[in-house]
Amino acid sequence: MRVIAVANQKGGVGKTTTAINLGTALAAVGRRVLVVDCDAQGNASTGLGVEPAARAITSYDLLIGDASIEQAVIRTLVPNLDLVPGDENLAGVEVQLHEDPRRNFRLKDSMDALRTRAAAHESAGYDLVLIDCPPSLSVLTINAMVAADAVLVPLQCEFLALEGLSQLMRTVDLVRGGLNPDLEIQGVVLTMYDRRNNLSDQVAGEVRSFFGAKVYQTVIPRNVRLSEAPSFGKPAILYDHKCPGSEAYIRLASELLQRERERTAA
Repeated sequence: MRVIAVANQKGGVGKTTTAINLGTALAAVGRRVLVVDCDAQGNASTGLGVEPAARAITSYDLLIGDASIEQAVIRTLVPNLDLVPGDENLAGVEVQLHEDPRRNFRLKDSMDALRTRAAAHESAGYDLVLIDCPPSLSVLTINAMVAADAVLVPLQCEFLALEGLSQLMRTVDLVRGGLNPDLEIQGVVLTMYDRRNNLSDQVAGEVRSFFGAKVYQTVIPRNVRLSEAPSFGKPAILYDHKCPGSEAYIRLASELLQRERERTAA
């Protein structure tokens, strides 16, 4: 089971859109995928068609130790794609866990327990877990990075994007320093790319010059259908699988799987 945190401390860069559409594309080719919604806004849950009333047990319950992942899991519209939903209670986790010496390891403990039960065939296992992180450096983001094997970074092709990226890299270094020394950058995904805008090309060029092969060849275009899909409770790939945004996420899933094959073969 490979755990990937979809993270960027800057808001509005396409984290949730990436988590749900990448997860859908991976599920469509037969991978068993779990999306964990760790944002108090619960947008990943909404985007996968899970209404607030249906979120009886959420990632909040995992973090405070009241439930296991299996108890929180909800099946989605997408075959092979499950969800641990998020809700507004997550906003209070920082305060509730303030004095807990293991506050940064709560999600990791849940993931480790899931791995153990799956290995013993006591629980369904997953090929990939995608954690949708909030747009901030909080106990939620730290928990996600400590629980993760790697970080996938959506990065918008806009002004100040690189500044947000430098903040994220400092956070990754902080986590590596004492909480999860094996954490790696799985890749950087350029989002909201507008071929008509020279700035998009400039940002893409700067990111590629800095991160090199870590930057995915696939870029996610600025696309109205990607923005519309969550209001219908569907990933864009179900809402309109032929739109440029959906096609880009399908290519991204293929590229991610190729990277993972190369990693395991190395």
